Amino acid sequence: MISINVNSAASASGLNLGKTNDALQKSLQRLSSGTRIINSSDDAGGLAVSMKMSAALKRTEATAINLQNAQSFLQTQDGAFKVADKVLSRMSELATLANDPTKNAGDIALYDKEFQNLQDQLTSLGTEEFNGVPLFGAGGVVLTVSTSEDGGQTLGLTEANITGGDIATILGLTLTGASAPTDTVAIQNAIQYLADLRAQNGAEESRVNFSMDLLKINAINLEAANSRIIDVDVAAESSQLARFQILQQAGTAMLAQANTSQQSLVRLLQGS
Repeated sequence: MISINVNSAASASGLNLGKTNDALQKSLQRLSSGTRIINSSDDAGGLAVSMKMSAALKRTEATAINLQNAQSFLQTQDGAFKVADKVLSRMSELATLANDPTKNAGDIALYDKEFQNLQDQLTSLGTEEFNGVPLFGAGGVVLTVSTSEDGGQTLGLTEANITGGDIATILGLTLTGASAPTDTVAIQNAIQYLADLRAQNGAEESRVNFSMDLLKINAINLEAANSRIIDVDVAAESSQLARFQILQQAGTAMLAQANTSQQSLVRLLQGS
């Protein structure tokens, strides 16, 4: 039926052209922003998953920073162990020198002065801190640091007692007595005690390093997975953009054609 009041072809063309324009604008927004999901209605489920992945990625990055700080803590602690090793080696040397039967009491007293100062240095090392946190503590206190973004996995950092164990036994020794051979053995035991502490420190730092490597791998994969959800495929979207542009041009032309179709009614009326 031909009607003056209704032009169904023009209405349908206008509707299709409106949809094409909306799709074209969304395609432009995706390409300009690099994001596939412009509105939550575009992919509600994907957006929710992306939000969780983004939060997990932030936690992973924060956990990696915490582990880097833990690594610095252990490296600072090991630096103190290195100094303690030099101190104990010198004390061992002094004790051996003081055990020389050709040394008189005055010579031994001179060695003992340095020996006592080295004892004070060991005691001072036991009070060192890292950002206000003690590097060493009585009883081997363990600091817990997370190695996973959800906090489900942890490792311990030992606040080793650098002035405890066999080291404590040499802090009150003197070289002026008659027990120099015994003193030498005590210092050797203290060196072994320090070696055990450094081995523990090295083992903990090694585990921190491995945990950091795993976090980096997790972060890369989380980022890639999230990108597949939220980021636009530029090649595919560019093809869609070209398609919508062609449809827009065609729709505009067909709407114009539909709007002029009723001119035939005018000619029909003029003929009557």
